[in-house]
Amino acid sequence: MPVSFDVILLAIATMRETTPAAMPPCFEKWCKRFDDFLRTKAQKREFRHYLGGLLGESERKNIYQMASDSVGVTYHKLHHFLTEATWSAEHINQRRKTGHEPMQSNQNN
Repeated sequence: MPVSFDVILLAIATMRETTPAAMPPCFEKWCKRFDDFLRTKAQKREFRHYLGGLLGESERKNIYQMASDSVGVTYHKLHHFLTEATWSAEHINQRRKTGHEPMQSNQNN
């Protein structure tokens, strides 16, 4: 059963800082639904940092503030992910809205 975005928001609501280690397990599970749209480990990491920043307590949701409020997040890497990396916000948002899971490969890895 897919994890609801509302469950993630509720779990994060009491957090003071955003860090991958502080995120509830459902956050990583939910983020993995979009990994097939992200080509590299760095993109996957920064996607999680960006989403964590959006969900964090800060009233200001700009890159500088997200990086400042988060442990292990740098402005430069987050900026690069949002402005230069090849990923589609449209594809990610479409999957988020429909709730579809990524296609499973038939490989036995």
